Amino acid sequence: MTTVSKYKSYLINIGHSVGIGFLKAISYLPFPVLYGVSDLLALLLQYVIRYRRKVIIKNLVLSFPEKNKKEIAFIVRKFYRHFADTMVETIKGYSMSWESFQKRISFHGIEEMNAYYQKGQSIVMFGMHYNNWEWSGSAQPLIKHQYLVIVNPMRNNPRFEEYLTNIREQWGAKTIPVHKSARAALEFHKNRIPVCLVLAGDQRPPVITDFWTTFLNQEACFNPGVEKIARKTNQPVFFHMTRKIRRGHYEVFFIPLIENPASVSDEEILLTYVRTMEKYIREAPEYYLWSHKRWKQVRPEGYRIY
Repeated sequence: MTTVSKYKSYLINIGHSVGIGFLKAISYLPFPVLYGVSDLLALLLQYVIRYRRKVIIKNLVLSFPEKNKKEIAFIVRKFYRHFADTMVETIKGYSMSWESFQKRISFHGIEEMNAYYQKGQSIVMFGMHYNNWEWSGSAQPLIKHQYLVIVNPMRNNPRFEEYLTNIREQWGAKTIPVHKSARAALEFHKNRIPVCLVLAGDQRPPVITDFWTTFLNQEACFNPGVEKIARKTNQPVFFHMTRKIRRGHYEVFFIPLIENPASVSDEEILLTYVRTMEKYIREAPEYYLWSHKRWKQVRPEGYRIY
C-alpha cells in the first residue's frame, strides 16, 4: 500500500469513527426531538436528495398496477416518513433500556415458540424488511431459543457493521453472516441446542437462483437455503411480522406457517413465505422497503416460474 493510500485509509477510518460517535451521541436525545429530526430528514430525502425516488415509484407502480398516480404519490410520501422514522429509531436503539423497548414494542406468539423449546426443538423464522425490523432483537429476553439473525455484512464499512451488530446483539440475540448460516444452524442442531434461525429473505439475492415466482406482481428469485435446513431437521417454520400501532410503537407477531416442513417441498415452503409477505405488505404498503432494487434481475430463459 502506498503512502497516499495509507493516508486516505486513515482519513476514512477517522471519518467513520467520528460518524459513529455522532450517531451514538444523538441516540440519547428524547424521542420527540428525534422525530423532529426524522420529519426534516424525510423532507430532505424525498424532495432535495430525492433518494432512490425513481426506484421507489417504479417498484410501487409495478407492484400495484390498480392504483392511480395520486394513490402512488400518497404511499411514496408515507414511505419516506416511515423510512426516516426507522433510521432514527435504529439509532435510538443504541441507548434504549429493555424497559423502554417493552413500552414501545409487544410480542405475540412467544408461547407457541417456547413450547417447541421445551421439546428441545429449534425453529426457523422467515421475516421481511417491513415496519421496524431492527427492534425485534429485544424479544430475546422473552424467547427461550437462542435468537440467531442471518445478516449480510457491510464489507466496505466494518466499523459501521460493528456498530449495528452491537445494537442488534445487546439483549442476547446473535447475528451470523449469511455465508456461515447453514453450517452454524446445523452445528447447533447437532449439539441439540434449540435456536430460532431468523432470515429476512425478501431482498434481492446477490446472484440469480433457481427458485423464481411472482412477488408483488413481478417475477423475482429468492435465495434458497433456510427452507432446506427446515426440511432436513424438520424444524417448524414461523413468520415474523411487525405491525405499526402508532409512531414509535409496534406489535410483533410470530406466526406459525408450517409445522412439519419435512412433509412438504422446498418450493412449498418458499411459496408459503412469499404469499404471506404479500398479504401483509398489501395491507399497508407504505411500511415496506421500496427503495431496494428488488426486481432488477431477469429470469433466464428456461428457468421455471413457481
